[in-house]
Amino acid sequence: MQHTNLYIDGQWRDAASGDRFDVINPATEETIASVASADLADADAALDAAQAAFGVWAAKKPRERSEILRKAWELMTARLDEFAQLITLENGKARADAVGEAAYAAEFFRWFAEEAVRADGMITHAPSSGARIVVQHKPAGIAVLVTPWNYPAAMGTRKIAPALAAGCPVIIKPASETPLTMLALMPLLEEAGVPKGLVNVLPSKKSGRLVDHMLHDPRVRVISFTGSTEVGRKLLHSAADQVLKPAMELGGNAPLIVFEDADIDKAVTGAMLAKMRNLGEACTAANRFYVHEAVSQEFTSKFCAAMAALTMGNGMEDGIDVGPLVNADTRDKVAAFVADAVAKGARLELGGILPNGKGYYYPPTVLSNVPETADCVNDEIFGPVAAIQSFTDEDDVIRRANNTEYGLVAYVFSENMKRAMQVCERLEYGMVGLNRGLVSDPAAPFGGVKQSGLGREGGHEGMLEFMETQYISAEW
Repeated sequence: MQHTNLYIDGQWRDAASGDRFDVINPATEETIASVASADLADADAALDAAQAAFGVWAAKKPRERSEILRKAWELMTARLDEFAQLITLENGKARADAVGEAAYAAEFFRWFAEEAVRADGMITHAPSSGARIVVQHKPAGIAVLVTPWNYPAAMGTRKIAPALAAGCPVIIKPASETPLTMLALMPLLEEAGVPKGLVNVLPSKKSGRLVDHMLHDPRVRVISFTGSTEVGRKLLHSAADQVLKPAMELGGNAPLIVFEDADIDKAVTGAMLAKMRNLGEACTAANRFYVHEAVSQEFTSKFCAAMAALTMGNGMEDGIDVGPLVNADTRDKVAAFVADAVAKGARLELGGILPNGKGYYYPPTVLSNVPETADCVNDEIFGPVAAIQSFTDEDDVIRRANNTEYGLVAYVFSENMKRAMQVCERLEYGMVGLNRGLVSDPAAPFGGVKQSGLGREGGHEGMLEFMETQYISAEW
């Protein structure tokens, strides 16, 4: 059964206003479903439910919370194909990519099932006074989770799992393009044993108004957001009024650097993963390719061949590698990036032509000799376009790679490990993929520096984002 209403206090409800909005299949431009659109009264109901559930859940033994999260992992792992089908239907990504996302999403439940029992504290003697210093971590309170459309399952579980492990209730505002996957997760969480009111889902076309209202409720203590830096700044302004704990995973402009001593076949394989995973609609997607002049021709030739081998079409069909982009605005923005780069002197090596027919498709595209002034070098492309530039000097390429307000992830390919590690340390990024095109892992602290965000998701650090540290000075 496909759920399309709000999920509040363990119940499926129409919006108080009766408003609804359509969800569109990006491959066909047809309406998939009409979904309830939450407003302020619905937010208040969700806040009441979350607050009522908080005390009981926070008081549970860590092992009890752990076992429920473990059960959620088992249930989701058994239903990967069901979730993959729904992800493809509303997001457009190819089925194989969607299966990968569903497995990745489930893994957060298993990882944080293990972390739930490891909120370690500390007892020491104060050196000067001799008093005991007792440090413990406590659940912060209600967390508002705002998730994007590019990973409808994984961006939700990456926030839900650590929040529940920490002892916090949550209210999720999924992207209006892709609310169905998160709604479909709720019966699974019920089956796993998650109590009513602990997890609430509020799809809405009035996202800014809804989230701002919740961030000004004194019961909310955490805001966790994945999305653009522009929206992240606005949420930080709202969060400041209540001095909320922010976890922000924002935009990126990832450089991918291929040195002359790189294994070119390995670099091409890594570059394909870094660029084309999720069709390039990812904050971690390689955006700027810097290839040493000595290997530029070989890399570009092999990379173009790999891109040309991809099959574009409806992600629900067998043998499809590249589905549509999520909506018309995203497709048109990608097309504008390519037109701008070519107008400024870039060479179109592959793709760059909009197909006819229904669906928001854009073909795998490779640009070479891209100038620094091109918009695609300075802004996130968020699509299947690779912008290749050459370099000869190590210091120069590091300067160019760091010359951005963003600092989420970078990629480096070199067989000289001493040089490669030195380069990684000089890059102003929260994460670096060294000789691989994938950095996302539930066991690792995912996040950026500069204007790519605050805090970390995944790893042990991901749970601490939903906890407050309490210190007790004691004598006994």
